[in-house]
Amino acid sequence: MKENRYDDDDFFSSYALMERSRKGLDGAAEWESLEKLFPSLWGKDALDLGCGYGWHAKYMAEKGARSVLATDISEKMLERAMETNNDERVEYRNVAMEDLDLPPASFDFVLSSLAMHYVEDYEGIVGKIHSALRKGGTFLLSVEHPLFTAEGSEEWIYDESGNILHFPVDNYFVEGKRDSIFLGKRIGKYHRTLTTYVSVPLSLGFVLNALVEPMPPERFLPDLKDELRRPMMLFLSFLKT
Repeated sequence: MKENRYDDDDFFSSYALMERSRKGLDGAAEWESLEKLFPSLWGKDALDLGCGYGWHAKYMAEKGARSVLATDISEKMLERAMETNNDERVEYRNVAMEDLDLPPASFDFVLSSLAMHYVEDYEGIVGKIHSALRKGGTFLLSVEHPLFTAEGSEEWIYDESGNILHFPVDNYFVEGKRDSIFLGKRIGKYHRTLTTYVSVPLSLGFVLNALVEPMPPERFLPDLKDELRRPMMLFLSFLKT
């Protein structure tokens, strides 16, 4: 059974208090780097896999996309998306990305932002995306960085005085499910190496456009200064030739 913590009332209430939930893209420290990887969207058909509140879907519509299909497994996320980021060009659909039936060559751009690490069958999803993209289309992926997910706890190591010593990295080459604590709840994610994240799309026929390990911009410092000590996210852009 696919895990869906976001429809848990307590978890969703905590998520709603996060900066990225309240302020949208302006509250997401990685957005400045991610936006640079978006292709021209004018007149294009786009797909947002794991759309959450719909901030990216709304952005794509505002940038001239002809249509945006935005999907998420969480009913609560989609309810908020339709309240906050409704647009006549955006269709919100409640479905897990593993279960989504995508007609061949039906999209020019596919985005999956901070959702793919919840999916077990990475190769299956990427194959489905490759089929659904038209020639010349772009697949833009953001995930938690493999160094961030490797050990599993996703927690800093502190000294006796509460000062950060380091971030743990362990079992890096052992791929598979990890149980971490996020917003006070245990949540399952899937760790993959950087090699896997890159090589699977390449083996399916994609060409790598960009690889980015984003740092928080100046306006988020010094609040996020500790995020400069290890990468938290990984961005990959692929082209279907």
